[in-house]
Amino acid sequence: MGDSRPVYLRIADDLRRRIDDGSLTVGARIPSRSELKRAYAASDQTVDRAVRVLKAAGYAQGQFGRGVFVTDRAPLGTLLRTTGAVDTPFAAELHPARDPGHRAARGRADTVLTWEASSSETPAPAPIAERLGITAGEPVLCTEYEYLANRHPVQLATSWEPLTVTAGTDVVLPERGPYARRGVRGRMAAIGVRVVRARELVGSRPATTPEAEALGCAAGQCVTVVERTHFDGEDRAVETSDIVVRADRWRLEYAIAFTS
Repeated sequence: MGDSRPVYLRIADDLRRRIDDGSLTVGARIPSRSELKRAYAASDQTVDRAVRVLKAAGYAQGQFGRGVFVTDRAPLGTLLRTTGAVDTPFAAELHPARDPGHRAARGRADTVLTWEASSSETPAPAPIAERLGITAGEPVLCTEYEYLANRHPVQLATSWEPLTVTAGTDVVLPERGPYARRGVRGRMAAIGVRVVRARELVGSRPATTPEAEALGCAAGQCVTVVERTHFDGEDRAVETSDIVVRADRWRLEYAIAFTS
C-alpha cells in the first residue's frame, strides 16, 4: 500500500531520517527548494511547508541569504529539580552534558549562572488566580526571569506572588532588598511564612515568538513547560510560576526518594 500521508510530511520525515542517521550532519545545508522540488516532484508551497515542519521540530534553522542548515540537537545537560537544589530563583541544579568518554563537558564550578529579572504589579489573570486560590483581578507581583549559563540562554520563568502575602514587606520585590536573589522558600521564611511543599506539572507546547528569540530557537519549536506552585503550612499557595526550557537541549531530572 502506498504512503497516504501528505507529501510535505513525507519530505519532512525523509529529511529527519537523513539527519538522525548522520547523512546530513550538524551544519550541513538542507537541499534547496529547487532540489527538493525535483526530488519529490512537489510544488514550492509543499516544499516550503516541509521545511517549516523541520524548523519547528528543531532540526534546522534558516540563515538569511544562505539557506537552511541542520542544527545541533544534542542535549546540553539536565536541570536537577529536587528539594536539595539550591534555593535560588533558578530552582534547579545545572548538570552539563557529558562527552562520549563520560566526562563532564563543563564542570559546574566552571559554569557561571546569571539572570535578569523585571517585576511589575498586575491584576491576576484568571488561570493564575485559580492556581493561587485567589479571585481573578486581585493584585499580584509578576516577575519575569531570563537565565543564562556562561552567557547562553537556558531557561525562562514568569512568577506570580499574591500581594496579600508580601505587600509592605522586605521581600515584595524578589530582586531587591535584603533578601534579594533568594528562592521562594528563603524569601518567604524571612517574613514568617514557612513553605512546606511545591507541586510541579510538566508539559510541552510550541514556543512563542518572544520565547524563541530569547532561547535561540525557532518559533513553534517544542519547549518543555513546568508549572510550579509553592504552598505554606496551611496549604495556601504563596507563589506560582511557569518555567520554560528548550525540549531539544535540556532534560529535567527528578530525584525520587523512597521512604519506609
